[in-house]
Amino acid sequence: MVREDGKRNFALRETNGNESSVFSGNTPRQAALKAARRLAEVGSSEESAPRLEIRLREKGTDKVHIYDAWAWEETAPDDKPDWMPSDITEANVSKKGIEHIEEV
Repeated sequence: MVREDGKRNFALRETNGNESSVFSGNTPRQAALKAARRLAEVGSSEESAPRLEIRLREKGTDKVHIYDAWAWEETAPDDKPDWMPSDITEANVSKKGIEHIEEV
């Protein structure tokens, strides 16, 4: 379901079907990147970051977007704004596919 600003809402779905958080974005990948930055397991580098499967259900539809996600800590760039901390969390995702669920 598209909002007035063009963004769509995606609910983070657990394996038991519970939906714990909602992330918004213009695309499913954008929402998946936001979700990936909030992972409990964050690596010290991109290579050492653990890969976790995340499932995002697009609100108002039966589509569940499935991604492998990983996040890692990195030093902020030298030209960072004053409010940004010195260490930041970066993330990446790789799409595995889409499933359709029965109940919405």
